[in-house]
Amino acid sequence: MATPPPGGSADLERVRRGSGRPVCLLRDLPLPVVLLPDRGNTRHGCTGTQLAPGPPQICISPSEPTCTDPVQSQGGRGAGPSGGSLLAHPDLVPRTHAPRDSPSLAHSSEEGSSDSETGHPMAPASGPLETPCLVPGRDAEVLGDLPPEVLNTITSARALSTRRVYALKWNLFVDWCSSRREDPRRCSIGSVLSFLQQGPQKPLRPQRVKVHAAAISAYHDHIDGKTVGKHDLVVRFLRGARRLNPPRPPSIPSWDLSLVLRALQDAPFEPLQSADLKLLSLKTLLLIALASIKRVGDLQAFSVDESCLEFGPGDNHVVLRPRPGYVPKVPTTPFRDQVVNLQALPLEEADPALALLCPVRALRMYVDRTRSIRTSDQLFVCYGGQQKGKAVSKQRMAHWIVDAIALAYQAQGVPCPLRLHAHSTRGVASSWALARGSSLTDICRAAGWATPNTFARFYSLHVEPVSSRVLTLNG
Repeated sequence: MATPPPGGSADLERVRRGSGRPVCLLRDLPLPVVLLPDRGNTRHGCTGTQLAPGPPQICISPSEPTCTDPVQSQGGRGAGPSGGSLLAHPDLVPRTHAPRDSPSLAHSSEEGSSDSETGHPMAPASGPLETPCLVPGRDAEVLGDLPPEVLNTITSARALSTRRVYALKWNLFVDWCSSRREDPRRCSIGSVLSFLQQGPQKPLRPQRVKVHAAAISAYHDHIDGKTVGKHDLVVRFLRGARRLNPPRPPSIPSWDLSLVLRALQDAPFEPLQSADLKLLSLKTLLLIALASIKRVGDLQAFSVDESCLEFGPGDNHVVLRPRPGYVPKVPTTPFRDQVVNLQALPLEEADPALALLCPVRALRMYVDRTRSIRTSDQLFVCYGGQQKGKAVSKQRMAHWIVDAIALAYQAQGVPCPLRLHAHSTRGVASSWALARGSSLTDICRAAGWATPNTFARFYSLHVEPVSSRVLTLNG
């Protein structure tokens, strides 16, 4: 914070004498506009710019609230004590009203904080969850007197990632209702539909609208004896949104698989024996994701336990099984078993470098290198920072895949494509497998798709145009 030069406002004298220590001003003071110093990084500050229009103001980072505070935020910051003065201008510090059964969001120190939408690193802490707080009303009446251990077990019915997503979407609905002076938990079905039509995003995107409806349904009181998500009007609304805005999956890959595979055969990913643990982790995860065509959640479920990980004689293949009790995203699929059997790539004389892409080789080396640091039996663990050796989150694994692709492009001296997503590995790998002669049944079995329609509608990509085959024919 930049203060005026000597001789400025007398009210800032105590701030100048603070010498970097916290300063408490117990009364309203007429302070001038606060400026942020130039730190050489536009992400963290701006040079000599007024924070917001209007009267003079000061923005102070609020202290971390307790569970009883009415306002909480994603980063563990929120409003001050009840009845106290507002510490930050509402336009500068966005308020979020997190549901009280959602734990605070912590970030791993391995890579820093993140934004899941923009592809920045994200690593929620893998430690035990805090005792969850309750949403006032329905949950408080039913669960308020239960012991913390019982309460934690009940709230674990939803995955941690689901609770975090629901908390974010519910916060948006609470803010929208507050602007209309409505109770977010008891408002009418018409208000919910108005929010779904206007609030999340325009144009309507069926998948995002569905997530908002599910989040509201989790915390809203029943309407006409039904949850919001099962209300007839909401069901018809979602059906109409899908018809008005049908999904438009990409028709061509967002990144070049052949370029990435070439990069994985060379530095900095090879030689794998001496590669940094980070690069070994990225390469291994990317190869397993491509070879198995699994979701990130399925990859996270793999374990190094002897009942879940089994290498064949001479490491000629490896069998990966999810941890006991794991339920896939689509439990009704006939391929619920989710067992992955990967064959080692043979050392071919025509192309010896092909063995450098063997997922069994990379996995064996990864398991051996992480044995001394791991504190979890999950297959993939954090490679550095305070979380080193602990189970890695799905969000972090998704960023590992994106980072591996980006590093491969960088190693080849080619600009990295924009808006990379870890989920794209399923479409790229399955489309290339089909183009190389794999049967659609085997692809659906590996990916866990119940019918070929799922592949045809959302994952089928044009990876090898017919013209390329015609123009390369001999004779």
